[in-house]
Amino acid sequence: MFTGLISGFIFLMLFIIVIGILLFVFWIVMLIDCAKRNFKRDSDKVVWILVIIFLNLLGASIYYFVVKINDKRIVKKKK
Repeated sequence: MFTGLISGFIFLMLFIIVIGILLFVFWIVMLIDCAKRNFKRDSDKVVWILVIIFLNLLGASIYYFVVKINDKRIVKKKK
């Protein structure tokens, strides 16, 4: 009876740990992308880095949808 409960709990904890690691990797990738990207103004880069650092996953998500996806759309239109 308890073995099923314990194995379910272990599976849930492993799942949460894997999701946490993936979200951390996403945050790091967005931070690196922002640091390497050429913005029109240098102040834009500083602002985005601060947003990503202080808002963590929310900041990385905002950066992804505002900057990264729009950049992909612009590149597709040029081709």
